[in-house]
Amino acid sequence: MTIRFSNARRLPGLVRSAVVSPASLAYLGVVAATAVFVAVDSLFVHRADASLAGVWLFLLAAPAIFLFMIAGSVLGDAAAGSAWFLYPSLVVSVLVQAVALGLFVRLLRAERHSPRPHGA
Repeated sequence: MTIRFSNARRLPGLVRSAVVSPASLAYLGVVAATAVFVAVDSLFVHRADASLAGVWLFLLAAPAIFLFMIAGSVLGDAAAGSAWFLYPSLVVSVLVQAVALGLFVRLLRAERHSPRPHGA
């Protein structure tokens, strides 16, 4: 008895087409521009108090980043607050949301182009 994984072969193409959609690229562009702003603000602007520029990255990565934060709190406060956990979880959550946005746009396009009976 053989099991066929036809959907597993389609997955990379599906993810690729989802990330290459204009909505996903626009989202990734906004996130990249915000990351540059945060980097410039934290490296070159000196203040007496802390800047809240990094909050914008978390707002753009929400709600997926909150799932990583919950997982980090299960691992412990030391893991959740460390850079080795925080930065990769931020990148992964942005990529997951870009794929989800691309798939949502693809779903909307497929829904718009699907033939419907005249009475429905």
